[in-house]
Amino acid sequence: MKVEDFDYDLPEELIAQTPLKVRDSSRLLVLDKKTGEVEHKVFSDIVDYLSEGDTLVLNDTKVLPARLIGIKEETNAVIEILLLKNVEKDIWECLVKPARRIKVGTVVSFGDGKLKAKCIEARDAGIRIFEFLYDGIFLEILEELGTMPLPPYIHEKLEDQSRYQTVYAKEVGSAAAPTAGLHFTKELLEKIQEKGVNIAYVTLHVGLGTFRPVSVENIEEHEMHSEYYQMSKEVASLLTKTRENGHKIVAVGTTSTRTLETIMTKYGEFRECSGWTNIFIYPGYEYKGIDSLITNFHLPKSTLVMLVSALAGRENILNAYKIAVSEKYRFFSFGDAMFIK
Repeated sequence: MKVEDFDYDLPEELIAQTPLKVRDSSRLLVLDKKTGEVEHKVFSDIVDYLSEGDTLVLNDTKVLPARLIGIKEETNAVIEILLLKNVEKDIWECLVKPARRIKVGTVVSFGDGKLKAKCIEARDAGIRIFEFLYDGIFLEILEELGTMPLPPYIHEKLEDQSRYQTVYAKEVGSAAAPTAGLHFTKELLEKIQEKGVNIAYVTLHVGLGTFRPVSVENIEEHEMHSEYYQMSKEVASLLTKTRENGHKIVAVGTTSTRTLETIMTKYGEFRECSGWTNIFIYPGYEYKGIDSLITNFHLPKSTLVMLVSALAGRENILNAYKIAVSEKYRFFSFGDAMFIK
């Protein structure tokens, strides 16, 4: 299967640069995965597609203000560091620009020396391992000096940093937001619960894979980066009961999907667990953990287009995307949503 099979034409002006004022006022394209039929709704209409006894699964990861701009101590060269993964204590795996300037032993200073990062290992593809040096609490210093690591296709400044965070974000550790969840308001979640729909939270910390394009021609050769996930005993039990009672599991976003599918692939059941996943879902994969999916519109030729194609069929997805382009839906992180029912 070729990467080109998942390409589509997208005019640049349809890439959303800023979030809408009201989270749940975005548009919602509803796709029937069996028939390929499409409906056009508003995101708050999602309530109508959920039934009593269903379980909505959300990723409660919280995005770190992980983008730091500092200076190289010896030369004052400007260096950008993106925190990707906490290796241990104050040691982090980071993506660096320009990486060629950073060698083992190099020190980068932020906020007039309030925070320093010493390179302790150099890896390929712009990756460096840093030890951070500071006085106080690391996350508080990061809140002060860091900014949200917006995707490279967003060129506008984000006025309100909280708009790149879900309203239910709790577990700190992501390098990017689980963007399908950005459409939910607290009021909408209450309305969903009032209907008798269960709400469950899993955690998957979004990592480097989000920023990496597929560079191979045959998708089977692509290697996904690992991301940390966890599921509680209570959520595992709720999801098991949902299935036993004949109700649907509706995942919010590809990250929640990858968490549930990882666990079902690994154990054949939902259970309390945590670990690292590099699951790569593309057509031919049989879904075991979810029935329906709420998601955004994804980049051409990306692993996420492949994931939704595995659920709804490649032709159905590409046709739905074609319709979304013609109807001028807003695309990517701050864009509109799709519900695959």
